[in-house]
Amino acid sequence: MKRPAFFNNPATRFMLLFILLFTIFYNFNIFFFGITSPGGNYSPFLAEHLNYIAALRQLLLDCSVTVLKWLGYAAIDNNSELLVAGKGTLAVVYSCLGLGLISFFSAFVLAYPSPLRSKLVFLISGILVIQLLNVLRFVLLAIFWSKKANRIIDHHTIFNIILYIIIAFSLYIWIKRNDKLAGTDAQN
Repeated sequence: MKRPAFFNNPATRFMLLFILLFTIFYNFNIFFFGITSPGGNYSPFLAEHLNYIAALRQLLLDCSVTVLKWLGYAAIDNNSELLVAGKGTLAVVYSCLGLGLISFFSAFVLAYPSPLRSKLVFLISGILVIQLLNVLRFVLLAIFWSKKANRIIDHHTIFNIILYIIIAFSLYIWIKRNDKLAGTDAQN
């Protein structure tokens, strides 16, 4: 069976693969969060043994507490909240974890036609940077955020906008570099 002609266009293949991967990654995270949260279709086995969402939350909390302690603050966490003495509590919910950003970034990198090694290095380093920036956000919010004084400001939206700009800039540089390397290889 012959493929339709539009599949021969690399831009079309990229876009379809990107949309498919993003949809799978994004919805799988939501589905997995649902089945590892008590109620509904809760799976105790997955929640206890394979809960990457809870593990990511704990890693981000642990890193944030460590940074805050380095900065001289008394900080602890209780698996879902960051508590800083004299500053208050920061609840770290599902939307704080950056899984939507990671889904977008991962889908783009995996769908883009470039060498596997380049994809893996960029994917891993990009996810690490996203999460390091997330820890920085938690630390800054823990120190400076006041729910009473900042009701109008939605730090989730601001963080997402900043991260999407950083991701877009990073993807642009990565694509230009890969296209340049592909052009050099083609000439040789």
